[in-house]
Amino acid sequence: MIGAIAGDIAGSLYEFHPQKREDIPLFTSKSFFTDDTVMTIAAAQAILTQKPCAECYRTYGKRYPYAGYGGMFAQWLMSTNPKPYNSYGNGSAMRVSAVSWAFDSVDEVLAEAEKTAVPTHNHPEGIKGAQATALAILMARQGSTKEGIRSEISSRFDYDLSRSVESIRTGYAFNETCQETVPEAVIAFLDAGSFEDTLRKAISLGGDADTLACIAGGIAEAFYGGVPQFVLEIVKEKLAPDLLEITEQFRSRYLAGLYPASLL
Repeated sequence: MIGAIAGDIAGSLYEFHPQKREDIPLFTSKSFFTDDTVMTIAAAQAILTQKPCAECYRTYGKRYPYAGYGGMFAQWLMSTNPKPYNSYGNGSAMRVSAVSWAFDSVDEVLAEAEKTAVPTHNHPEGIKGAQATALAILMARQGSTKEGIRSEISSRFDYDLSRSVESIRTGYAFNETCQETVPEAVIAFLDAGSFEDTLRKAISLGGDADTLACIAGGIAEAFYGGVPQFVLEIVKEKLAPDLLEITEQFRSRYLAGLYPASLL
């Protein structure tokens, strides 16, 4: 999930300043984590503690109330009686990456991905976006080829992954739905040659940059066997101490072989 966090931080400057090119600074002194990171880490905390996802989302969402949540999620967060609101927004996909490291079978990952989605995103497309992202990460960490990932995700979830970043970029605009974020993020990963290239391609689509890069970065981390050391250092520098502590606990339990050194 460190790759997802890194993607969020890289895309943070471009969410509302869309880019249609790849030669951009990935990280600057002004880069920051957003709601994508807060909810990714909240989902990881739910796994670590076996608490309900909704409880962890609300705990960390209220701790970081200005992280950039969507309007419906912000209302859910502060509601006295929160209920799922049938969302198919890309928030379900951006927060799911921890599932793919904590569980090892397809059936488990799909079931747990659904659990992370349904407290808010109980629309079939919201669940589908979380499941597609989680399965792509699982396949990547278990050694699948890119063509294997393309074939399985496109056939299982009916996503058009035959397109290229270049063909998408011209007509693509900001979109917060799973249907028009998850396939594009997967394609950014498929077209890229490295972790950094994945983030650049996702951001260059000119859409919801932090979420596109978050989703794509989560897959790329698994495929390339981690993130570059300088990216890891940026994540450590940018995360708030309590969020970094949960990330370290998760790394220690599930990613120790990928990142043998402590993050703290």
